[in-house]
Amino acid sequence: MTPLRILSIATLFPDAARPSFGLFVEKSLRALAAQPGIELTVAAPLGLPPFPLSLHRRYRALRDLPRSETWNGLAVLRPRFPLIPKVGARFNPAAIARAVLSAVRDREFDVIDAQFFYPDGPAAMRVAGARGLPFSIKARGADIGHFGHAPATAAQVAAAAAKAAGLLAVSEAMRRDMAAIGIDPAKVAVHYTGIDATRFHPGDRAAARAALGIDDAPAILSVGALIPRKGQALVIAALPALPGVHYWLAGAGEEEGRYRALARRHGVEPRVHFMGPVANADLPQLYRAADVVVMPSASEGLANAWVEALACGTPIVISDAGGAAELVTAPAAGRIVTRTPGAIAEAVQEILAAPPSPTDVAASLDGRFDWNRNGRELAEHLRRCAGF
Repeated sequence: MTPLRILSIATLFPDAARPSFGLFVEKSLRALAAQPGIELTVAAPLGLPPFPLSLHRRYRALRDLPRSETWNGLAVLRPRFPLIPKVGARFNPAAIARAVLSAVRDREFDVIDAQFFYPDGPAAMRVAGARGLPFSIKARGADIGHFGHAPATAAQVAAAAAKAAGLLAVSEAMRRDMAAIGIDPAKVAVHYTGIDATRFHPGDRAAARAALGIDDAPAILSVGALIPRKGQALVIAALPALPGVHYWLAGAGEEEGRYRALARRHGVEPRVHFMGPVANADLPQLYRAADVVVMPSASEGLANAWVEALACGTPIVISDAGGAAELVTAPAAGRIVTRTPGAIAEAVQEILAAPPSPTDVAASLDGRFDWNRNGRELAEHLRRCAGF
C-alpha cells in the first residue's frame, strides 16, 4: 500500500497549556494515524496578537509552546500567526495558510485535511492551492452555523466548499445545514465521532455519587462552557418545577455570574452546583453519577457530551439541535424538547419517574460511535480525495 501523506490543519488541538482543548480532534487524528498506510502531520496553528496584547495571561503560555513536537504519538507543528482578537476573523485563514506553508516548506504531502470549516477550511484551500494538492474539510457545528452565515466569513466558507475534493459533516443534520447555505450535499459524507468504550460505559451510579460527594437527591447535569448558546439558564429556570432536584454544571465561562444571580432569583441557589472545568478523565464517573444529562443548546453539530452520556448509561434531555434526532432514537435514550423551562422540567420528571436501564440507554447508540471506525472512514475519505 502506497503511504498516504496527510497534512491536517487543526486550530482546535490540545497543547501543554490547554490539554483538553479539542481533545476529540486529537482522538480522531490518532485513530487516523493508526490506520495502515497513513503518514500524518498535524499543523495546530497558534494565533498570537501583536504586542502588548500578546503579554496578556491568556497568550503568555501559548508563546512558550514548542514549534514542533510529538504529542501522544502524533507529529505536531505549532506555527504562529498574527491574531486580531474579536474583529480579525476574516483575516485568519490567510494568516494561518502563510504560517503553515512556512512550517512545512521542505515537506511533501498528498492531501490537505481541515478539521473545521472555519478558519481551517479556507486556510487549507490556500495551502492546497499553493502546493497543487486536493483538500478536504470537516464541518462540526458553529463553523457552519455562525461562520457560514456571517457576512465577514460566509464567502470564504462557500469558496472553500466549492473547491474541496470532498467534505465531511458530524451528522446528517449538519449535512442539511451545509446544503441550506448552498454547499453541494453530494460532496458531503457523514462522519460520526467516536467514543472510548473502555472509559465511557455504564457503571454503579451510587458508587459514582459517593466518589464525587453527591448525595442521593435526584441529580441532573450539564457539561460544557457556561455560555448563552448552551442553554444552562433554561435549566436553572426549570428547577422551581423540579422540587428536590439538584443541578450540577461542569464547565466554566462568561455567564457564571449571571447564572448564579438567576439561581438566587428563582430561589433555587442551594440546588445549583458550579463545578468549574472537569478533567476529561473524570467525565465518565460524572455522567454515571447523574440521573439525567440536560443540554438544551441553541445550536450544535453533534455534541460529544451527548454521546458520552448515553455511552455511560445516562439518558439525555436535549433541544432539537444538530444531530439530536440521530441520537435520541428510542425512549430509553431520553427526550428532545423545545427550549423552554416547562418542556425541560416535564421531560426530566418523566425520566425520573420511570428511569431506563443504563444498559438500554447505552445500547441505543448501536455501535455507531467508535474511534477505530472514525479513523478508518477518515482514511478512506482522504484516500478518495487524493485519488489513491
